Amino acid sequence: MTTLRKDGRPAEAGSVYRFTLNDEPREVAVPGMRRLLDVLREDLGLTGTKEGCGEGECGACTVIVDDLVVDSCLVPVCQVDGAAIRTVEGLSDAETEVLNPLQQAFLECGGAQCGICTPGMLMAAQAYLDDGGPADEEDIREAIAGNLCRCTGYTKIIDAIEAAAVARDAALEGRLSDGDAR
Repeated sequence: MTTLRKDGRPAEAGSVYRFTLNDEPREVAVPGMRRLLDVLREDLGLTGTKEGCGEGECGACTVIVDDLVVDSCLVPVCQVDGAAIRTVEGLSDAETEVLNPLQQAFLECGGAQCGICTPGMLMAAQAYLDDGGPADEEDIREAIAGNLCRCTGYTKIIDAIEAAAVARDAALEGRLSDGDAR
């Protein structure tokens, strides 16, 4: 079986790597040292993840792999075989196109400007929120420390993450008071 790229061209020769991407099983036949960033963008057509520096310094290419924040420009695809990967495309509901609460908070608080850092910033922030991170400026600054933004000065980004944390906590409190401990 020939694995095709998103654009219909045959994938480069290489081993076959299987992983879960945004809750969907995927497989690619590419050289094992191909960067995860390139597999996502070029082979799978998921262009939300951006390349900033290509050296793991800026965080624009941040994705979540097995619940860990990683710079996809530094990760060879052979290291994610069998992993669960989440990209910015996996945050919103693909069927309804409804933004998730963090994306909605970024929109409402003006947390995005040029858009280069936004996908990576969203992924680092989502990992923070998924871990139960509080609406605390210092903790949020630490959580996004690996992501650089040259447009916003971080204030609106932090406001958005705080708003999402408050909304998450309010929703959780509401479920607990209704007797639903999920």
